[in-house]
Amino acid sequence: MAGDRTPKIVGTVWGLLVLNTLGSAGAKTIVPLPRSLIQMVTMGALVAAFTLALTVNLKLRIRASAYVSLLTLLLVTSVISSANLESGFGALFRCARLALFVGTLWLLSRWWDGSTTFVRHHIRMYFAVLGLVAAGLVISPGAALPDLYGGRLVGALWPLTPPQIGQYAAVIIGLTVLLLLGRRTDGKGAAVVIVPSLVLLALTHTRTATLGLVIGLTLAIGSLILTSAAARRFFTWAVVCATVAAVGFASVLQAWFLRGQSKENFSSLTGRAKVWDALLAEPRSTGETLFGMGLGDKSFGGLPIDNSWLAVYQEQGLIGVSLVAAVIIILGGIALLRPPSLERACAIFLISYCALASYTEAGLGDASPYLLHLALAASLLAAPASPEAPSLTTPEAPRRRVPRWARRTEVI
Repeated sequence: MAGDRTPKIVGTVWGLLVLNTLGSAGAKTIVPLPRSLIQMVTMGALVAAFTLALTVNLKLRIRASAYVSLLTLLLVTSVISSANLESGFGALFRCARLALFVGTLWLLSRWWDGSTTFVRHHIRMYFAVLGLVAAGLVISPGAALPDLYGGRLVGALWPLTPPQIGQYAAVIIGLTVLLLLGRRTDGKGAAVVIVPSLVLLALTHTRTATLGLVIGLTLAIGSLILTSAAARRFFTWAVVCATVAAVGFASVLQAWFLRGQSKENFSSLTGRAKVWDALLAEPRSTGETLFGMGLGDKSFGGLPIDNSWLAVYQEQGLIGVSLVAAVIIILGGIALLRPPSLERACAIFLISYCALASYTEAGLGDASPYLLHLALAASLLAAPASPEAPSLTTPEAPRRRVPRWARRTEVI
């Protein structure tokens, strides 16, 4: 296993996983796309990803991974909670989807060697998604900035919500900045990704993604300050620019952050708190408390839960919450124990971003971009594969050239 070169098809598999986690619900597109068609494309992408991963790893060679092991336990919990069909047959369908997702990660774990190979796959695929969003904005600005979402950017060609677009933009901006600081890419290549992604992030008015980007990058760059002069310079300039922006553009930043909401609406997190209170007040049996109601659409009373911890509690119970917490704690603990490096910094950024976003976004309990971000972090924290053991057969000593005069000499 060690020393295996990552096949190009692995990048295709990763891209198909990204496509699967784009979801099937969102804004209205320029050309109406039936939800059944979108689900067929996303599920087809997952089946294709699993099939390709199995094809390229026919010997089923995998690496030990605490992250994927915990996801496997979460899958078992999901099956137990969904078996009673309280959430309908759709729960079993979602369990099958999660099983394929986890199975594909197991097959890909063979190439998790602590390098930035999968980081580049991650950036390329999500940048392609943002390119599709930008194309929709150019083709139909009205459809891409609808009044229904308060003029926030949505996907006009593929149904994507502002939080989704903001998440994708923030993640690839953070990873690209870190690659630039680690001298794994040049300034022009980084600018091609960072500048348009920043514009799209600003148009989404997504507070969670923006805060996740700032806090995640702060922690990641902070882990490099003692060993990287580039990280120290970037951190210094970032603090200066942030101070100037806070003083000179305070009113503009406040207006962007509030998005025209009242203080009451803002304090209730755009109505999320009311859904959370109702969910926690719902009476439950012991089994429902431990295992949840089964995988669903991350909603309660017809309204989105928008909190990963409460969504997991609703669908997978306290056991599911414990497993998700173990994922964050274990990955974070491993990252803190690793020596300073670019790979460690990227992992810290991804873990901190997902942990922060879990408060206002759901997704840590089911196949989602957040689980894919954490899978990328797990691949970055994997120990480099050890070289193949040398052969036990003693190599034949090289034959020495015997001079012609010596060959003709007879032994008496």
